[in-house]
Amino acid sequence: MSSQEALMKLNEIALKVYTDLQNNEIPKITLPTRAKSNIVFDEKLNVWKYGESRKSRSAKTLDGAYMLLRTMYVAEFIKTMIEQNKSSTLRELYYISEGWELAKFNSQQESDNLAEDLETITGCLREDFRLRPEEDGARIIGNIVIEEKTRSGEKRRIHCQDDVGDAGYSIPYNVEKEKIRFVKCDADFVLAIETGGMFDRLVENGFDETHRAILVHLKGQPARSTRRIIKRMNEELKLPVFVFTDCDPWSYRIYASVAYGAIKTAHISEYLATPSAQFLGVTPSDIVNYDLPTDKLTDEDVKALKSELTDPRFNTTFWKDEINLQLKLGKKSEQQALAKYGLDYVTDVYLPEKLTSFGILRK
Repeated sequence: MSSQEALMKLNEIALKVYTDLQNNEIPKITLPTRAKSNIVFDEKLNVWKYGESRKSRSAKTLDGAYMLLRTMYVAEFIKTMIEQNKSSTLRELYYISEGWELAKFNSQQESDNLAEDLETITGCLREDFRLRPEEDGARIIGNIVIEEKTRSGEKRRIHCQDDVGDAGYSIPYNVEKEKIRFVKCDADFVLAIETGGMFDRLVENGFDETHRAILVHLKGQPARSTRRIIKRMNEELKLPVFVFTDCDPWSYRIYASVAYGAIKTAHISEYLATPSAQFLGVTPSDIVNYDLPTDKLTDEDVKALKSELTDPRFNTTFWKDEINLQLKLGKKSEQQALAKYGLDYVTDVYLPEKLTSFGILRK
């Protein structure tokens, strides 16, 4: 959707509030309930999205009135940016509001939440609103040629092995087709990796070359642009996707955000999620099978694991078995724990064994 179309959607919100006032009615807007209890599986899109439960933001309460006021100010701010061909970060939006008197935000979390609310109401993306995230995309290394539109409007081609250093190709925040195009690819699968240390280990060991892989560093909880480009590689290049993380509940949620969509962005899951992505490890079973070094689960870890047992995104036999095993073990582990057997073990033994079990490599 274009910025002009997004602006039309915001104008509709403003018109709704104005009409309510003209009719001597208390202004209100409605939006989907953004909670785990309102997550449903969309069989057509094969992703988890918000269901039919909705809530209202009404000026009937003081907090609701403030939120509607802020919504109008943000809409005007976006309109000005579009007219002036500018953009801002979410952080800048928060600080801009310091000049809005009663409409200023009390925290950046409030302004971030409002930006997400506007996405759910309008069906637009915050990128359509000219709002950029603070976090950047992660890194890619592999036998793929990407054509990127530069700031000057020119197009340059980058081979993500030959034309980059050890850090790889840095994913920009906008990875749509008008900005990024896949020119050529000679790889068998995408391996998305949680930690920078493990990404660097695989790069140093040449895993992308020896096993025809495209390596993507997730940088912890992945940015939207990272999830989006993974989805594009899966759909457009027909590459299977595997996610390689630590063995703890927070890492499982990283996988879930790649495969199923994050709860806070469930309204755009079909845009970001890769439903066919598979969890490669490290699993609680690996702790046992590979005799990995571990740490004790904290109370917060246990609470998070139990929460995941009721999370619809983890409602499979695999996840229930693994989570229950981890609760029984009372242990967690890291990707780097595989270094117990040497620096090359992860690329020479662990990953080949896992990829063979998935049918990607042959015995």
